[in-house]
Amino acid sequence: MERSQSVVTPARFAKGLTFDQYVAYVGTPENLKREGSQGEARRDWSGYLRKAYEVARLTDAQAAAVRWLAAQPNGPAKILMIAEEWSSDCRRDLPVLARVAEAGGMELRIFRRDGQRFSRSQTPSLAEAPDSNADLMAEFLNRKNGQVWQSIPVVVFYTKTLEYLYHYIEYPAIYHKDRVVGHLRAPRPGETPEETQKRGGRLFLELLDSPFFHVWQCAAVDEMLSMLHERLLVGSLA
Repeated sequence: MERSQSVVTPARFAKGLTFDQYVAYVGTPENLKREGSQGEARRDWSGYLRKAYEVARLTDAQAAAVRWLAAQPNGPAKILMIAEEWSSDCRRDLPVLARVAEAGGMELRIFRRDGQRFSRSQTPSLAEAPDSNADLMAEFLNRKNGQVWQSIPVVVFYTKTLEYLYHYIEYPAIYHKDRVVGHLRAPRPGETPEETQKRGGRLFLELLDSPFFHVWQCAAVDEMLSMLHERLLVGSLA
């Protein structure tokens, strides 16, 4: 879409939650009564997010790169994130993104994707879900394999005056999530559907606890910083 038609105005950006506000919100009855992923009940991830933030650290190179980017004329100064805590990709990237914002003196604002109901629409709109941020989500839909997805997290970088610079969606390029998770969840010979579902879920949770979850967290930061560097140096992205 034309960025001149963006709904991200200074007033709208200011309505987003800070990291601390968002983490506190995650554990509230208001949030927990909302419909979760695929209709499942939500769980309180606030403690997990606080702990993940406490242990999250940028490498020296990442921190130096963030400072360099923020110091450039029209460099990144504001970060908008669309998230839901049921998403493992959001839980992976949000704590370290808060560290990125701190290192660069950037303002991070977080917006929930959905309202009371989990949105399955390929064309999200406020007419369909007036209590959501569907109009924000509609600007940054994930178009792949001939389909359209409301993939999260969405992380958008802006200048101090809210000039759009670059946005990141869902996971870094080196993490071939669909292929990896698809393999983990695929049926094995002799399994019943229930056994496949149980085993696939267990293997996916083990993946989230593995060192590779941190590898992809670092890769997400590296990808964001590299793309911002190209945007500022060249003036556009390939």
